[in-house]
Amino acid sequence: MIFIDGSNMYHSLRHFFKRTDIDIGRFCQKILNKRRLVRIYYYNAKVGQKEEPERYLDQKKFFTGVEAIPYTELRLGRLVYNNWPGTPPYEKGVDIQLATDMITHSFKNNYDVAILVAGDNDFVGALQAVKDNGKHVEVALFGKERTSMQLRNVADKVVIIDGRLLRGCWK
Repeated sequence: MIFIDGSNMYHSLRHFFKRTDIDIGRFCQKILNKRRLVRIYYYNAKVGQKEEPERYLDQKKFFTGVEAIPYTELRLGRLVYNNWPGTPPYEKGVDIQLATDMITHSFKNNYDVAILVAGDNDFVGALQAVKDNGKHVEVALFGKERTSMQLRNVADKVVIIDGRLLRGCWK
């Protein structure tokens, strides 16, 4: 089962590759590496339609594409807009939703291997709980500079997302 922190993926793609037009389905097939896909969970926060109408429409189109990928679930938190546009919005509920789903599916025995596409410390406890439940955990990371060393240490396997891995994954 694959769990993708969509915001982390978007910002990492933009930072490292200067583009974000990835085909999520092809990307997931690459990181599965011939293993059976159980399900893909893609997590993100919905942009405010009133606050950012153009970005809202782009994101809506992207989410429609994600939902069209077989065996994929789109899970949405929310963006909180305080003092907009002077202060950028922040995500609410996304990381906790991902961690909860990862742990819940582990205890329901819905997968043998969890693959997390994320890079921050927030998921270390969830990964350890999944391991403590007898499951394997892999983390797919973009580079070293923007990723947690604790996350790398708790993972059974680390997959580095680089240009070679992404070959054939662009739209």
